[in-house]
Amino acid sequence: EIVERSVIMPTKVAIIYYSLYGHVRTMADAIAEGAKAAGVQCDIYQVAETLPDEVLKKMHAPPKTKDPIIESSKLAEYDGFIFGVSGRYGSIPAQLKAFMDSTGDLWQKGALVGKSCGVFQSTGSQGGGQESIALTGIVPFATHHGMVFVPLGCRDASIFSFDEPHGSSPYGAGTYAGPTGERQPSDLEKGIAKTQGKSFAQITKKLAK
Repeated sequence: EIVERSVIMPTKVAIIYYSLYGHVRTMADAIAEGAKAAGVQCDIYQVAETLPDEVLKKMHAPPKTKDPIIESSKLAEYDGFIFGVSGRYGSIPAQLKAFMDSTGDLWQKGALVGKSCGVFQSTGSQGGGQESIALTGIVPFATHHGMVFVPLGCRDASIFSFDEPHGSSPYGAGTYAGPTGERQPSDLEKGIAKTQGKSFAQITKKLAK
């Protein structure tokens, strides 16, 4: 008697980020920790840099990490994506926009319809776009691809904390870098990011069934 057994593939989540000074990359680790705790495969990618080396040097940017640079075709392999955004004037940076603009072939095929999409971010100040980044950059992208935007919501009470200045909103986890990038993500902010990663993964598993 031949018994057919279906192979259960793990739900796959990709964290796709742009980070100039490392704040978003630090938050990505916390997001990934939460996602993996929910039992999904979680991989971290960065988008390609578009600034020339001489400009990066003048900006005192540290060397890039060894995280693989994602190609748009890779998106079809995943069930959900969380974008890590280094805020620029209240929206997404050109580097991330360039990556999104390269997904036209996936849009034509409807390859991303029904997949989950989320966001976390770093801004230089409290009025730097912790909410508008999602509204102006990520939600429109998800909508045009037919993806399901999955916000953090108010799942973590730390969002309401007044114990310290901190990023994050119901749209997604966040951190403040400060005007010169001197501030690093706090334990509170990383805790919220971990909550978001776990919640996002749990919802993505349901959508991927």
